[in-house]
Formats: sequence, C-alpha cells, structure tokens
Amino acid sequence: MGEFTMPSLGADMDEGTLVEWLVAPGDPLRKGDPVAVVETAKSTIEVECFESGAMGRLLVEPGTTVPVGTPLALIEPAAGARREPGGRGKRQKHPVTPPAPAEPEPTPAPGPEPAAGDGEAAGTGPLIRRLAERRGVDLTALHGTGPAGRVTRADIERAATDTARPPRVRATPLARRRAAELGVDLSSVTGTGRDSVIRAEDVGGAAPGGAAAPAPPPPAAASVRPSRPPGEQAPGMRRAIARLMTRANRDIPHYYLSTTVDMAVSMDWLHEHNRRGPMAERLLPAALLLKAAALAAREVPALNGFWTDDRFTAGEGVHLGVAVSLRGGGLIAPVLHGADTLDLPALMGALKDLVTRARTGRLRGSEVSDATLTVTNLGDQGVETVFGVIHPPQVALVGFGRVADRPWAVDGLLGVRPVVTVTLSADHRATDGAVGARYLTAVDRLLQKPEEL
Repeated sequence: MGEFTMPSLGADMDEGTLVEWLVAPGDPLRKGDPVAVVETAKSTIEVECFESGAMGRLLVEPGTTVPVGTPLALIEPAAGARREPGGRGKRQKHPVTPPAPAEPEPTPAPGPEPAAGDGEAAGTGPLIRRLAERRGVDLTALHGTGPAGRVTRADIERAATDTARPPRVRATPLARRRAAELGVDLSSVTGTGRDSVIRAEDVGGAAPGGAAAPAPPPPAAASVRPSRPPGEQAPGMRRAIARLMTRANRDIPHYYLSTTVDMAVSMDWLHEHNRRGPMAERLLPAALLLKAAALAAREVPALNGFWTDDRFTAGEGVHLGVAVSLRGGGLIAPVLHGADTLDLPALMGALKDLVTRARTGRLRGSEVSDATLTVTNLGDQGVETVFGVIHPPQVALVGFGRVADRPWAVDGLLGVRPVVTVTLSADHRATDGAVGARYLTAVDRLLQKPEEL
C-alpha cells in the first residue's frame, strides 16, 4: 500500500493546505491523474498522483494545513497485485483445495466449445453459462479471474451484484457533504472535474438560487487558511518570496551579464508570419524570446540544471520556468516542459494556457516544479532591463526587457532598429562569466534566424 503525501511544489514551500479532494475512496487512479487541490503560499494547485492503483482511506480533511511530506491518503494496489515486504508486487502461492463434486447436470448436446469472440467467454462450462443466464449476466463482458482468465462462480455473483446496485455518482467527498447540506441530488448535477467528477462548486451552482453555501468549518485541531478569490495575493506570499529571495541572495554568489540584441529580422519575420497565418496561430515576441532562451540552454547546458550537494547536476531536458505576475500581487513561475522541443505555435499556446491558469489558480503540481532555468520578461510592463535573482536550486535566470526602437548602426550606417536587452543572472559556483557570455551570444545568434526557431 502506498501513500499520497503533501508534495513539495517549490524550494520555498514548507507546508500546504488541502483545499479539496478530487477523488473518493475506491476510485481507480492512473499515474498523472489530479487527485487533490492544494493551496500554497503562492497559488492553488491541482496535485497529481504518481502511482497507479485505487484511492484508499483519506487521512486529511479539506481545510487542513500540514507540512510537506505528510501522508494525505493511502493508495491501494491495483486489483490482483499483492505486495510483499520490499515493495515488489507478486502473486502469492496458496494451496489449492479441490472443489467438492457438483450435482450431476444433464449432458448438453454435443457441439464445439465456443471460442473467444464468438459471443461467449472462452472456456466457460455449462454450469457457468447456466448460472450467468439465471443471474442475467453477460459473459462476453466479464473479465475472468480464474486460471487462464476463466470466468468463475465468484465473477458471476460479483457482476450480478454490481448490476443490481445503482451506479455510483462520481463526486469528491467535499461535494457530497455540500450536497447533503444544500439538499442537492448529485445525480442531477453535471460534473466539471476530470472524467466528469462532481466538485464542490458544481454542487453550489445546482443549489436553489445557484449560490454556494459556505463550507463547514474544519475540525478545531486543524490549522486553516481563509479562502480568497482566485488571483488575490495569499496571506504569507510576500513572506514566502522574501524568505526564498533572501536565501538566494545570501547563499548564491551571483554574477550578471547583459547584451543588446538587434530584433529587426525577428520582428519582420513575426509580422509576416502573423499576416499570413490564421488568427489562432499568431505569435507574440515573447514566443521568439522564450524559444531562443530554451535552445541556447540546450547549447550551453552548464546553465541548465541545479546546484545541490555542493555540485552541479545538469537538467534532463530544458524546462523553462516562466515568471508570471498575479493580479492580486506576487508571482509564480509555472513550467514549460521541453520548451526547446516545441514549435513556436505550440509554445505560444502553452504559454497562454499557463498564464491564464496561473492567474486563476488552476495549475497542476507538475507545472510548478522541476524548472531547469527561469525566464522573466517585463517587456509588457515597459521595463527595458531586468536583473533577476536566481531561484534555487537553479543556477541561472534570464531576463528580457521590452522591444524598443533605438538608434543602431548597421554596416557603418546609423538607423532606427527594434532592439531588446537580454540579461543573465548566474551562479558563480557553477559557471564563470565566459560561459554566461557564450549563452548570451547563442541567444543573439538564434534571434537572427527566426525561421529556424
């Protein structure tokens, strides 16, 4: 039996508040399924399960604040697998007792045994077929648990019981409590969660008047943070940011570099691409900048990774953390996984989606962790140059300012060109200035050939 624990969703996270369960005990789980909503000091995040099986007992009530690593629920192994000490799933051997002889049955008319796919389960005997007929069970829809997949009497009885039982409405435990309080029939509610699971807000919308009643107070022993509208800065967010940045400035020996990149070729290509392409595939300059930052990180891997245990570990892939300012204040850096492998339209779509969900509190746990390099772009705020603080355990941060028209000399002739200032904050323990200069040179070179991004 495994445990689903409060995850660490960033270097600055020490604890989290369980807001809502998205599954109920007994629900099947696939690796990567979101199972709970967790609130951190920075955002509200859907947390995935990284083990397949079935949801077991829920150990923590919604509204409870617990430290990172605290078990939140138990995960049962998949049906048919038994775990031995040491964690390996094996089938245990048990002595087989021969069944008692059955009452003699009339001998059926001779004929070939039906094969799989002929409308009957393969290898089923007349007793099993007759029992299935009496109990109203379709043998072709059964998965046998006997030797070689044979259907057993227990399979028939279980299927008959499941058929007689009314279908279970898929709803979170919090949604069931809210439905009981508001007198809402869950069978009449349309779920908006994954696989149409009914969530608490769905129940509130179906209540008389369409307004959600306040949630019941959690147990007195629980430490609870007050709820807030999406996007509003969480209490403690500034403290969390201050704590992390203070540690970063104290422990990381930063060095800073900057360069100015001529964006004339990139902007001409971008305008032509947007003029010819459909509206849905129009790009912003940010897409070119992010893709150039990702490809340059692939070329200069010494800046793409982590400083842990007094040594550098290169990242597996280029996963860009993109700094997003929240409407109520503060910031969060969701991750564009494999940014160097995405084409520009896909990267643009992923960026828009991440920003929207970051500002509405709908990110998933895998989208706020494991960034190998962070990028901050304050060009839309009118900022021309930004020097950021490295987000540990990363070893670098890239900053982009706004694309602005400036006097610029090309081949000895002075003209007005669109340019952008690119900065690099890097960890001197992992690299020196020469490596950082190589990275900025790569960014410049890549932006001169936008058609190859």
